[in-house]
Amino acid sequence: MLRRDFLALTPLPALLGASSPAAAQRAAAAPADRRFEAIAALVREKMRAYRVPGVGLGVTVDGATTLRGFGVTSVDDPQPITPDTLFTIASISKTVTATAVMRLVELGTLDLKAPIQRYLPDFRIADDDTSRNATLWHCLTHTPGWEGQLTTEDRGAEALAHFVSTIMPTLPALAPAGRVWSYNNAGFALTGRVIETVTGKSIHDALRDLVFAPLGLEHTVTRLTDAMTRRLTLGHRDRDARVEVIRPFQTTSSTTAGGVLTSMADMMRYARFHMGDGKDAQGAPHISRRRLDLMQTPQLRKHATTDEMGVGWHVRGVGGVTTLAHGGTLNGHCLLLQLVPAKALAFTVLTNHVDGWRLVQDVEAAILKAYAGVALAPGQAIGHRGVNEAMTFHSTALVPQPRLDDYMGTFQRPPVGTVQVRPEGGRLVVAVGSGQAEAPIAFYGPDVAYALSGQYAGMPYEFIRDETGIVRWIRVNGRIARRTP
Repeated sequence: MLRRDFLALTPLPALLGASSPAAAQRAAAAPADRRFEAIAALVREKMRAYRVPGVGLGVTVDGATTLRGFGVTSVDDPQPITPDTLFTIASISKTVTATAVMRLVELGTLDLKAPIQRYLPDFRIADDDTSRNATLWHCLTHTPGWEGQLTTEDRGAEALAHFVSTIMPTLPALAPAGRVWSYNNAGFALTGRVIETVTGKSIHDALRDLVFAPLGLEHTVTRLTDAMTRRLTLGHRDRDARVEVIRPFQTTSSTTAGGVLTSMADMMRYARFHMGDGKDAQGAPHISRRRLDLMQTPQLRKHATTDEMGVGWHVRGVGGVTTLAHGGTLNGHCLLLQLVPAKALAFTVLTNHVDGWRLVQDVEAAILKAYAGVALAPGQAIGHRGVNEAMTFHSTALVPQPRLDDYMGTFQRPPVGTVQVRPEGGRLVVAVGSGQAEAPIAFYGPDVAYALSGQYAGMPYEFIRDETGIVRWIRVNGRIARRTP
């Protein structure tokens, strides 16, 4: 059952909670789902609190899907959010890339554990061992070992090829392949180039043919020229006490790392596929349940946290229940897709404001409580999933704090920069790059800390030890830097 129940709201800041007469009539005529209505009320409350212009909310439980749009696509040209309104979904795109790869594995075209050089003989980074040993499995689990916070230049059809041939050869190894989890856009861009090579198609056409068309995702695109012909949300931020549209509108040329645009209706179709029997929209076999299960099976632990990594999906245990999720953050959009297979539950929260991650975190917790009866344990260490998360949400600082000497030093992230960790006033201070604000941190568990102040108070920091027990890496919001001798 698909219930397309949405609210058209007036622009900020006046009436974020008001609905259109037509929407109100539909809501009154439809059977009430008290859980969903409570979540909807929370969305409206948090939109006002965080000044978020537009939200898309979708919940599937026991095969029934409810969709609702809140607010507007843009404060400058306010159009109501509908089930088919497109959002830039940013890094949730990585699950689409993993799905495309698994389709090619199903066809026998790709092998997850084969070296990248089998498909791209000229592939290399500035480390011979990693160049020989890196696989698609490493890329899809964020463990190739090189710096990942890189994006491709906009070179049209040559964007991914140019990135792999000119940027990647300059990257040193920060860790051996498979050793340390580190959120990695570059690995997904490389995966996109592999997909282009083995299919003989542009990444746009390949994703359409491998994922969008078979799954019936009619409102899912990767080309901005396609997106602009549809109702599309714009990103927003606060400036001078007002909410403004972020200009220019941007997506990313790293299509496989973050370049998909889709609607909440298509997002829930996609989620139902991943919780289903692997058949396409026409009922034909597409990806076997065995391979979908592999995507959802923990491949490794993220070190210092209790989170694990599947193939494309981030795996988290919450109250004894396994959740699979991916978030996204790009150009004023903050978003989340989450599956809870044991509860036959999937949901998505899509926002168009840079502070939308705060709403996402609040609403995620409320949905898990209302529909699955679970919550994060106090102090449970959690890891980056492509969207900001504040560790202060459910944890408090340790008393006493651990021995600070273990963590101090200089950590390198070439070519991005340097991370300095030094003592000040009995605490550690972390400075990322040159000229950036320094953040005092507090430990809330063994080797895990969060920022005490600043715009991203609560942002996670994890310290990762080598086989001898020495702190060798720091992970800042999901990305590693290697300690210098």
